[in-house]
Amino acid sequence: MKTKHIFPLLLIFISSITFAQGLRDRKEKVKALKVAYITEQLNLTTEEAQKFWPIYNAFDDKQAELRHEKMRAILDRFEPGSVDKLSEKEASNLLVQMEAIEENLFSLRKKFIKDLQGVISAKKIIKLKKAEEDFNRELLKQIREKRRG
Repeated sequence: MKTKHIFPLLLIFISSITFAQGLRDRKEKVKALKVAYITEQLNLTTEEAQKFWPIYNAFDDKQAELRHEKMRAILDRFEPGSVDKLSEKEASNLLVQMEAIEENLFSLRKKFIKDLQGVISAKKIIKLKKAEEDFNRELLKQIREKRRG
């Protein structure tokens, strides 16, 4: 390969690595902020935190995996104009797939709550749901503000 072709390829490769690293860093920063926010909102004791976070992290990872699977199933099918090209049978199969993922998410959430009941109070479990929603709402607000200006 000629030298003039290597440099642009190398530049693209380095740029993609840098971009991916930036996304990873931002994701880790958001996760750290979320942990701090939830810990503060729930007022977890050291003992509660030691039991709570492994359960929460396992739930959060599995939930993210299922949501990613759901989005992949949807996005793979919903390119511009592709919905109109689906047969009724394909559309029905896609609905079944989407419903199965939703059921898995619901089952996962139920198991998560059951697992937490032995670790923190019911009141703190309800506070957790509110803290997650408040955190996500604030995060979206900050993202919108950043895009505007």
